[in-house]
Amino acid sequence: MTTTTRPAPAAPAAPEPVTGADWPALTEELNEHGCAPTPRLLTPAQCREVAALYEEPEHFRSTIDMARYRFGSGQYRYFDHPLPELVSTLREACYPKLLPVARDWAAKLGRPAPWPDTLEEWLAMCHEAGQGKPTPILLRYGAGDWNALHRDLYGDLVFPLQVVIGLDAAGKDYTGGEFLLVEQRPRAQSRGTSTVLQQGHGLVFTTRDRPVRSARGWSAAPVRHGVSTVRSGTRRTLGLVFHDAA
Repeated sequence: MTTTTRPAPAAPAAPEPVTGADWPALTEELNEHGCAPTPRLLTPAQCREVAALYEEPEHFRSTIDMARYRFGSGQYRYFDHPLPELVSTLREACYPKLLPVARDWAAKLGRPAPWPDTLEEWLAMCHEAGQGKPTPILLRYGAGDWNALHRDLYGDLVFPLQVVIGLDAAGKDYTGGEFLLVEQRPRAQSRGTSTVLQQGHGLVFTTRDRPVRSARGWSAAPVRHGVSTVRSGTRRTLGLVFHDAA
């Protein structure tokens, strides 16, 4: 009897908007401001597809009511394994593009750079360290909702950059709800950045801190992020964090 061995299914290709983005320009903006808008990463149809997952609880490991924990107002859900293919593919495609920035920042700050070449290897390290819970997240805000300034750390192993993608059309589906980034500069007052997330577009931003020039060379500037009050409508976003949670 002849046995036929079927080849393993090919991994999804990296999305063209990720591979085709001007990453040198994005890197320059990240180094200057601690955040950088991306080209469109998801089509409107894909945005609706991802946003619709919020109503299917089987995709998620937990739901957080922000008011209950005094995180702000609104709700978010953490995806569970297995991640939806589109979410997983985006995460895997973005990681190697952000990796050179992560390693450069670590070198400037004189810190270890533990991140291997692939997201799979890095997540395996997280899991070995007890950080095995997936961290990609769907957030939903209605009128009057907001998100307090915070950091998404989740454990000792941290990737220094993350991505948020707008799923609704600003000015049409909702108003207000600007993405906020506040950087505590060395021996100076804090600097704030406000960004309107366009539908399908992403924003790369600092997870914990970033290197900034100082009189003594490079210093770590702590950074927090949040969302301003949504004035009307519904604002939903997809968050891609590149380390898993304890």
